[in-house]
Amino acid sequence: MIKEFDLLFIKERRKEMGKTLQDMADSLDLKNASTYMKYENGEYLFRAVHLPLLAEQLECDVGNFFAKNFAKTAKRLSEGGY
Repeated sequence: MIKEFDLLFIKERRKEMGKTLQDMADSLDLKNASTYMKYENGEYLFRAVHLPLLAEQLECDVGNFFAKNFAKTAKRLSEGGY
């Protein structure tokens, strides 16, 4: 089972919670909102130490940040992978 980091979940959950980019930057001890936005947009990769802080801010479990990627799994299986 392949899981990918779900940046869309993070972005949508942040908006649902009414948190700004700066709120999130502050919670992760990042320089500014622009830096956080690069993480949320996938230009930078979130580090493992960020995950519990993100989960706390977004009031969710770390597991919510990972989505099963069924398309890639199906493709690999059809190609004889696994």
